Amino acid sequence: METSAFSRQNRVSASKARLVANEIRGFSLPEAVDTLKAMPQKSAGLILKTLISAGANAKYKNPSLIEGKLYIRKITVDEGPTLKRFHARARGRAGRIRKRTSNILVVLSDEN
Repeated sequence: METSAFSRQNRVSASKARLVANEIRGFSLPEAVDTLKAMPQKSAGLILKTLISAGANAKYKNPSLIEGKLYIRKITVDEGPTLKRFHARARGRAGRIRKRTSNILVVLSDEN
């Protein structure tokens, strides 16, 4: 049985979040949660929140499910919409600031 959780428009760039996602790919749910709690990156907290949500979705679908048997089957981090801002520069010019966002998808499965 597969369950998923999707988090949209997280205020961290997709490239930074992918570095954290690659570290936990294929882990069991409790092992991934422990690993993410020890990481100092901002994206680790966002991925942890999505991972816990996917675990809760699995528990809701099948209450007799043991969380220790869930594994991360798929985790993807895609680019979300970019917020475009401007910063004043010298001589009346403007510099562009791109505030990037990301979308996180976590799929859990009890079959490994």
